[in-house]
Amino acid sequence: MNYLGEASLAHFDGLKKLLAAAGVEFMLNPRLVRGLDYYNLTVFEWVTDALGAQGTVCGGGRYDGLFEQLGGKPAPGVGFAMGCERLVALMKDSGKAPAAPRPDAYLVHQGEGAAAYAFALADALRSAGHSVVLHAGGGSFKSRMKKADASGAWAALIVGEDEVRTQEISVKALRKSEAQSRVARRDLLERFAAVIQHTRT
Repeated sequence: MNYLGEASLAHFDGLKKLLAAAGVEFMLNPRLVRGLDYYNLTVFEWVTDALGAQGTVCGGGRYDGLFEQLGGKPAPGVGFAMGCERLVALMKDSGKAPAAPRPDAYLVHQGEGAAAYAFALADALRSAGHSVVLHAGGGSFKSRMKKADASGAWAALIVGEDEVRTQEISVKALRKSEAQSRVARRDLLERFAAVIQHTRT
């Protein structure tokens, strides 16, 4: 439920029409107070009973005098804060959460010089419009490959010390049984779409 605290009914009339036009249900609470004292006129909270004690999903309001209090020129202001994790939890509970997008590739790296090489490779592929997840954190090579598989990616791009030395990338198809292959870095950048398509079919 959405709650509105409104010090001026004249301001509330316009807001009420706006919310009605948007199909947003709300309850007016003239005693609603946010935790910070710089709010004026309208404050609001979006709360739910589906998350237990952490029920406020979003809240905010107007703070027309805040900039002046901080030493700036008088200026109207409005803002809000939203709990993204709480919003995601609500979406999952409602069954409306979108499916996680499937990345084209998961980039696994291990060994001296591999992290910088993999970072530059991921940056180049993303700049070309491709979806690549770069492994973050530690773990054994086996655990990294498990994460690559769990990501849903079509292929794992593997960078080790040998690949750094030869300026190549090992490509392992994750959704079909096929031998791992090596591709020159320049060729992978130029033919990435074709390489990933090959791992799908």
